[in-house]
Amino acid sequence: MSFVLRRMAASAALVIVVSSAAMVLARIAPGNHLSAFDIDPAVAAAECARIRCNDPIGTQYVAWLSRAVRLDFGQSTRFGRSVRTLIEERAANSFVLGVCALLLATAIGIPAGILTGSRPRGLVTHLTRGASVLLLSVPPLILALALLLLASTTGWFPVGGMAPAEAGPLDRARHFLLPVLALALPMAAMLERLQSRAIAEALAEPCVRAAAARGVSSARLIWRHAWKLSLKPVLAIYGIVIGALISGSFVVEYVVAWPGLGALMYDALVARDAYLVAGCAAAGSLALGAGILASDIALAAVDPRTTSEA
Repeated sequence: MSFVLRRMAASAALVIVVSSAAMVLARIAPGNHLSAFDIDPAVAAAECARIRCNDPIGTQYVAWLSRAVRLDFGQSTRFGRSVRTLIEERAANSFVLGVCALLLATAIGIPAGILTGSRPRGLVTHLTRGASVLLLSVPPLILALALLLLASTTGWFPVGGMAPAEAGPLDRARHFLLPVLALALPMAAMLERLQSRAIAEALAEPCVRAAAARGVSSARLIWRHAWKLSLKPVLAIYGIVIGALISGSFVVEYVVAWPGLGALMYDALVARDAYLVAGCAAAGSLALGAGILASDIALAAVDPRTTSEA
């Protein structure tokens, strides 16, 4: 329990630091949300006084933080609605996209890593490793643009956006495919490289070699013995993968016009909506913190020594 509480405190600190930095940076940037509109100076001055944008930055931050700890992130100047409501609406879309990408990345990366780690030679192994290195080398933005080009050229799936509410399951799946692939493929490549190294080291352990000497079959040796030993390094990074898929999907969401936190963050930055910027940053860091916390707990379950080492 002490281990879990310490990790939860660290996750909470991460959310506070990231959201606070986003709010302060958005406030100290030149101009405000009124700068982009051709409005009467008197009206602009009255609106600025209403939201207290001329107060010292320290005063603004303390006022915002006192509300944020109660999950009140203020009012969006861009949309005229509660920041919390906007984030809850868009976070659901980002969460669904992230979960689908995570499942696909895991289904591809883990088996591929076990294959390349347990069979270091062969054409399939070399092709898989080459594909992983290529996907790791390509930034998610470039991959998303390449998939958009493929979609627009072939017409295999929509070039962006979310399927309407009345659409059928097949149409929904087609809209999901492009953003899910853009997020899942680099993560699958990373998991493959990590799992490959971990399974190769596990197969070299004395206990696994002893099991092989006793005549244990190759499949049982890999899936029942070596894979369990290889879980520790994989789980150590898996939580970061979970958080990064959700919090790091902002640029992909914007490129493929997915109505998630990414598009909301972009709108907030363009409109210089400091409260909405801070709220989106808090949501992204919360996903990352929750992923790291889940990874720590899973790692402690696999290796109880982790709790004493922390």
